Amino acid sequence: FGVKSDDEVYGKGAKKEICADETFFEHLRSKVFAIAFLKQKLMQKLKDNSQDHLYFEIERPLSIVLAKMEIAGIKVDKETLETMGSRFKEKISDLESLIYQEAGETFNINSPKQLGTILFDKLGLPGAKKTKTGYSTAVGVLEKLRGNDIVDNVLLYRQFAKLKSTYIDGLVKVMDQDEKVHTRYTQTLTTTGRLSSVEPNLQNIPVRLEEGRKIRQAFIPSHQGWEIFSSDYSQIELRVLAHISKDENMQKAFKDDFDIHANTAMKIFGLSSPDEVTPNMRRQAKAVNFGIVYGISDFGLAQSIGCRRDQAKTFMETYFESFPGVKRYMTEIVELARNQGYVETLFKRRRYLEGIRSKNFNQRSFAERTAMNTPIQGSAADIIKVAMIKMQETLEKEELKARMLLQVHDELIFEAPEEEIPVLEKLVPSVMDSAVKLDVPLKVESGHGKTWFDTK
Repeated sequence: FGVKSDDEVYGKGAKKEICADETFFEHLRSKVFAIAFLKQKLMQKLKDNSQDHLYFEIERPLSIVLAKMEIAGIKVDKETLETMGSRFKEKISDLESLIYQEAGETFNINSPKQLGTILFDKLGLPGAKKTKTGYSTAVGVLEKLRGNDIVDNVLLYRQFAKLKSTYIDGLVKVMDQDEKVHTRYTQTLTTTGRLSSVEPNLQNIPVRLEEGRKIRQAFIPSHQGWEIFSSDYSQIELRVLAHISKDENMQKAFKDDFDIHANTAMKIFGLSSPDEVTPNMRRQAKAVNFGIVYGISDFGLAQSIGCRRDQAKTFMETYFESFPGVKRYMTEIVELARNQGYVETLFKRRRYLEGIRSKNFNQRSFAERTAMNTPIQGSAADIIKVAMIKMQETLEKEELKARMLLQVHDELIFEAPEEEIPVLEKLVPSVMDSAVKLDVPLKVESGHGKTWFDTK
């Protein structure tokens, strides 16, 4: 643009503020000056924090990988989506009729005020919580009332209404002329370092509800004779926890390729053989494993697995006795956070914790839970970023036609010609497994099929 340097324009070391009423080009020019002015200081700060590797070796090269994924997009079968939309519309209509029948009158189900009046005034259901505008009908309130027909149907109605508006109608709106959807990945939205998919968000397609999972049937390869290929890290956050905490028992379970949830179930229920672990015991142990990662309380765990608080407390105490390294890590990381005001991932990604020294119990407790979880979740996020960079390099080096299309937290989605699938089945897990060296092995599970849904 033939623009002079900021020192020439404003004087050496001068600061230039960006004004809201500037024209577009003046605003752009000001931004250029601001970036140039800040670069040296920011780069020095990265070096001082030992974060220059994080920027130069991960975040910056990743931006190129993400750009290629965004440009490629992923094809969506419009006809499949529209068929699902029609089915959802019928389901929503049927649920409306049931809800009106159970309420004894018609009303606006989407109005919290009207719904609250029906549930708590007319039907007299327990657990009413008054707000300024009426009764609360938030998911948490209604979940406690499950088992009541009208409540169950309202929750189901909301699920189908969201599926239709967000993932059926929403995807159709953002398709390009080739029936492709191009999500955008942001590297700076989360505090943990996780990538965020926006406009549209393809990381949030529901998987717990069967009808939600089926939306993935609409995601297909962009060429005839190609397939969708998926690889995801198995229990990566727990493996990171085993590495960071250096807990010998947890590390042994992963090194022996033992089912970690069954292993935890054996310990908290005092069993001697994995054959004694029932599906419900494994489910509860899984909730304990992941609850511990997020710094859950005995009250939170009790609500999560549907048991008494004293039982949940016993489960947690037994867990920490079985995995003493995890308990030690949690105590030490909170103390470290309290002393320095922040925690870091394995790659030195830093998260500052303002409330860690707060006198307010709730603020302090939240900061402590965040201190426990951030090094785990953040390190897992960093690992998959490294894997994506190495994966793109490998695809180009091997001159494969396969393309990386999506990242959904611990999962990478590709499309590839059918003849390249056997190559990917060996290549992708190999690259992802070796992305980072931990004290326990990383494990990758893969699948492929005609749609994203078929990969699982």
